[in-house]
Amino acid sequence: MRVVVAPDKFKGSLTAVEAAEAIGAGVRDAVPHADVTLCPVADGGEGTLDVLLAAGGKRVDLRVRGPLSEQVGAWYVVLDGTAYIESARACGIEYVRPTPETALAAHTYGVGELIGHALDGGAGRVVLTVGGTASTDGGAGMLRALGAEVLDATGEQVGLGGGALGAVAKVDLSAVRERLGGATVRVATDVTNPLLGSEGAAAVFGPQKGARPADTERLEESLRAWADALERAGTVALADLPGAGAGGGVAGGALAALGARAESGFDLVVELTGVAGALPGADLVITGEGSLDAQSLAGKAPAGIAARAREHDAPVLAIAGRIALDRARLAEAGIAGSRALVEHAPSVEHAQRHAFPLLREQTAALVRDWLAGS
Repeated sequence: MRVVVAPDKFKGSLTAVEAAEAIGAGVRDAVPHADVTLCPVADGGEGTLDVLLAAGGKRVDLRVRGPLSEQVGAWYVVLDGTAYIESARACGIEYVRPTPETALAAHTYGVGELIGHALDGGAGRVVLTVGGTASTDGGAGMLRALGAEVLDATGEQVGLGGGALGAVAKVDLSAVRERLGGATVRVATDVTNPLLGSEGAAAVFGPQKGARPADTERLEESLRAWADALERAGTVALADLPGAGAGGGVAGGALAALGARAESGFDLVVELTGVAGALPGADLVITGEGSLDAQSLAGKAPAGIAARAREHDAPVLAIAGRIALDRARLAEAGIAGSRALVEHAPSVEHAQRHAFPLLREQTAALVRDWLAGS
């Protein structure tokens, strides 16, 4: 029996790599002689770098400016000449206690420092993941770190952070283009939000970062001024560009000024983890993540794994910390059976603290149930 194990992270409990190890152990508990292939995956968001390390990448550590300009320890991964950079490693929401002040002040300067370090180290390709940021600055800080001149009407540099960006009148990207040279940039995101408007970066994500209604309006005005200044500098029009609002607009800054293209984060990771090669001929595929819910069906890893397994007529089981979908919704997504850890633990806290042994135990039970019913 050949089993492919391809989970995402269980946020707050296990990385995707740890989850794969626990699920794999559970499969062997149920079927001792099973041929188990571990393929931890990610959707291009938080946890992607851990998956890339498991695929053979090299970790590069450095200190950069955090979202409020404090020094933070950050890292990226280099694999086959490509630098994989998570924006959240430099300006993640975990670095701040979200307030209206931090929502306006947070910036992406450290993301640019990571990119610059990778370019200086000889990376010919950069993949930038953009989820989980504290910032709503349209990537202005990132471009400042790469040499951009972001100027107000008097010719002075505009301050960092989305709240200050409303004063921008002119952008000079010549130093950025020189720094980039012949390197290519790809933005990994499954978010399609534009930069501006009711579905844009400020309106949708600003409140999650501490912005009150008045702050959200200010950030929207700042991003509009930023988009206009970039367009005057000769970039693509960002306002309605799908995906430009991801990561507080850092995706938009990369698309406009770095010549980047947006791609599915899940597809990018799957290219590297061996999942595509492991699925043909699999007798069973097991996926999972911390919370299996409606968002999981909209571009997240479990839905992507199920869709790819279906192409090879491989049955799919899912195991998660919690499941907020009924059997019919799961079946529509191609998932034949599932288990939620919280339903087999005395409390959510217990499930989180003991995630590894619980995941192993419930995987074994899930596989036995599936075998008994198949």
